[in-house]
Amino acid sequence: MPRRARVAAAGAIALGLTLSAAPVLAHGTHDNRSTGTQEKAGPKDPCTDAREDRLDKAGDNFAKACLPGQDLAQTESFESDLAEGEIASSPNTRLVANLPKQDRFASTSALNSDLAFQGTYAYAGNYEGFMVYDISTPEAPKVVSQVVCPGSQNDISVSGNLLVLSVDSSRSNNTCDNVAQSATIKESWEGIRVFDISDPANPQYVAAVETDCGSHTHTLAPSKDGANLYAYVSSYSPNAAFPDCQPPHDSISVVKIPVDAPQTAAVVSEPVLFADGGNPGGNGSSTTSGCHDITAYPSKDIAAGACMGDGILLDIADRENPVVTEQVRDTTNFAFWHSATFNNDGTKVLFTDELGGGGAATCNPEVGPTRGADGIYDIEDGQLAFKSYYKISRTQQSTENCVAHNGSLIPVNGKDIMVQAWYQGGISVFDFTNSTKPREIAWFDRGPLPAGQIGGSWSAYYYNGYIYSNDIQKGFDVIKVDDKVINRASKNPMDVFNPQSQPSYNG
Repeated sequence: MPRRARVAAAGAIALGLTLSAAPVLAHGTHDNRSTGTQEKAGPKDPCTDAREDRLDKAGDNFAKACLPGQDLAQTESFESDLAEGEIASSPNTRLVANLPKQDRFASTSALNSDLAFQGTYAYAGNYEGFMVYDISTPEAPKVVSQVVCPGSQNDISVSGNLLVLSVDSSRSNNTCDNVAQSATIKESWEGIRVFDISDPANPQYVAAVETDCGSHTHTLAPSKDGANLYAYVSSYSPNAAFPDCQPPHDSISVVKIPVDAPQTAAVVSEPVLFADGGNPGGNGSSTTSGCHDITAYPSKDIAAGACMGDGILLDIADRENPVVTEQVRDTTNFAFWHSATFNNDGTKVLFTDELGGGGAATCNPEVGPTRGADGIYDIEDGQLAFKSYYKISRTQQSTENCVAHNGSLIPVNGKDIMVQAWYQGGISVFDFTNSTKPREIAWFDRGPLPAGQIGGSWSAYYYNGYIYSNDIQKGFDVIKVDDKVINRASKNPMDVFNPQSQPSYNG
C-alpha cells in the first residue's frame, strides 16, 4: 500500500458537522413503521430488538448495527492512524473542494444520501430533500438551489427535465409539507416523487406515486423510443400490520413516467421476482422480502438486483415485465445484498454486502476481509460465477461505521475500474479487470467522528474527470485522482449519469 499522505484538516475542506444520536433515529423512521413514533437513542446492545426480523432490516439501517448472530458492541477496540479532524489519502489523490451542509440540511439528522449528474449540475439527495450544485468548475462548485421535501432516503435520479426521488419512510401525505406517520394508517404515503428540473434553480414538484412498502431505491430504464421513463422501485421488509406493505412482498413496482406528461406517472406492473420466496434466512444471510437496489444496463436490456438474501440477473427487454434469469446466494459471507455494478462489457457484476446496515464497524481484523465486502462475479453462459472478494485493507476504529456502499465505474476503455464509498472508511478506487485479483489504485479517508456518531461517504462516483462524494455529515466533496490509467477516462465524457442506470462507453 502507498504510504499515507496525511494533511491537517483546515479551512473550507475541514468544515462539516458531527452526528449525534439523531441520525440513528432518522434511519429508524423507515424501520419504525409499526409504531409511527421516533425511536429514542438505542441501548448499549445495538442488536437488542424484540422483533424476529431485526437482521432482515439490515440494509441502510443504522439503528440495527448487527452481524448475523453477533453483537457489534462486542467487537474489539481498534485504532486507526487518523485522529478526529484529520484527512489522509494515497499520494495520487487530493480533496479539491468541499461544500458543507447548510440551512435546513445542516442538522446532524439531515443525512446526505445519493447523487446524480446531468450536464454541469450535480443533484444530491438528503433526508430533508435535495440540493442542486453547479459543477461547471469542479474545483469551485456552487449551490444552485435547495429543495426541502422530507422523506428518507431521497435517493435521486435525473433524466432530461425530470428528477425522481425515493421515499421510504411513512409520511402523512405525498406533498413536501409532511411529517412522519405510522404505516399502520392506511392513508399514510410513501413511494416516489417526480420534479421538473428544466430550471435547476427552481425545481417544480409535478407527481407522486405510492408504491408497496415505499421506495428505498429506484432505477431508471428509459423506453427504447425515449417516450417513457420506467422506474424499478425497490423496497423491502413487509409487515402484516402495514396495509400497504403486506407479506410476502417478493416483488418490485414498475412505475411508468411519460416524459411529456410526468403528472400521469403510475404503477403499471408489480412483477414477482421470487416465486419460491427467495432466501428463507436463518442461514447467515438475510431473509429475502423484496429488493434493496437494482442496477439497469438499458442498452444491453439487462439488470442486476441486490435483494437482501439473493443476488439476481434480470432480462429487461420488456421494460414493464422484467424477468429473473439467474439467482445466487452467499450464505458464508454475505449478510445483506445491497447493490450491484456491471462492468462496461456486461460480463461481470460486482455486488456489495452492507453487513451491519451501514451503522457498524466492519473494517477491522475481527470482521475480516470477506464480510462487509464486494463480491465479484463473472457472467459465464448466463450464470453468475464467483471469483473473489474486495474490501479496503485500512483498519478503521471500532467507533467508525464502515462497510461496502455506493460506487460506480470509471470509464477507462479495456479496464474494469471502480470508485466506491465506504462510509467512515472513506473512498476507494480499485481495478477488478482481473476478477480474481482486485487491487486498490487510490483512496481518501477522514479521521473518525466522535465515538458513537454516524457519518462518512454515502456515495462516491466518477463524473467527467472528478470523483464526487456526498458525505453524510461533511457535505459535498470533490476529489481529484491523478493516475495515468484513470486519466484515460477523459476520452469518455458523460452528459448524464445515474449510477443505477449504467451507460455504455466506447471512446
